[in-house]
Amino acid sequence: MKAVELKGFTKDRGDFRISDLNVHVEQGFITGLIGPNGAGKTTLIRAMLGLVRPDTGEVRVFGNTYREREQEIKSRIGFVFSEDTYYNHLTVREMKKIVASFYPTTWKEELFRQYLEEFRLPERRKIGELSQGMKTKFALAATLAHEPELLIMDEPTAGLDPVFRREVLALLGRYIQEGNRTVLFSTHISTDLERIADYMIYLRDGRVRFCGSKEELLDTYVLLKGSNEWLKPETRRQLAGLQQSPLGFEGLLPREKLNLDAMDSRIRIERPTIDDILVYTQQHEQHRQQLQQHDKEAGVR
Repeated sequence: MKAVELKGFTKDRGDFRISDLNVHVEQGFITGLIGPNGAGKTTLIRAMLGLVRPDTGEVRVFGNTYREREQEIKSRIGFVFSEDTYYNHLTVREMKKIVASFYPTTWKEELFRQYLEEFRLPERRKIGELSQGMKTKFALAATLAHEPELLIMDEPTAGLDPVFRREVLALLGRYIQEGNRTVLFSTHISTDLERIADYMIYLRDGRVRFCGSKEELLDTYVLLKGSNEWLKPETRRQLAGLQQSPLGFEGLLPREKLNLDAMDSRIRIERPTIDDILVYTQQHEQHRQQLQQHDKEAGVR
């Protein structure tokens, strides 16, 4: 079952366009949302929250559109953003009262206090006096206290120390085990997603480059490492990305193009990381666009 579905979603914002986006978030799992800056991730998240309406296409959350059941959908969603979304002049206790008022039937005061104790959050401290890590802890406590069925997180671990990042990831792992809950997790820290994500959505230039299981994404490519002597013009053309030094090369190859008979002892075949896939495919696309622009300008001259 799909917690979220975007079908034929198109949004033109003048300087940026998302075209015919077809993507979904599997219910009961953690889905990672990845892509370079300007890929369309924020627009996608805002569409899932009902803050951005499509020019064409539709957004369905829990099988319904916002036109049909906006209030019900929003009561079942929780969100945590990297930027401050609370009033800095209020204390933790005062801000909690405001947040709780939006969820009169689902707010769990006892659960909120459990998170306060677990995160060691001082109730009388003003939001503006909290560190970035403590603000994130408050956002998590305030969001999870009404037990949303869909939790959307936009760069929640940005700027946090590794210890607290691991605590957040462990918390999310526990959260989806209780009932049929779903998490969408957008981040530039790909190691976090490799640790906890079940599914991946990869956006680039306003288009979906991949939507499926994390294992499928990692199995789409292989990482080749070896001597520069092995590289031939035909091999370079097959690679989805390449880095060279006097000591050798490293390149990303689509698995479908892997020919084991053409390999020798100078070449190591490894499984890429998500970061490898992001970096190499983005560099490859930029290089391709530069070549196209060069050919276009040469044709004009």
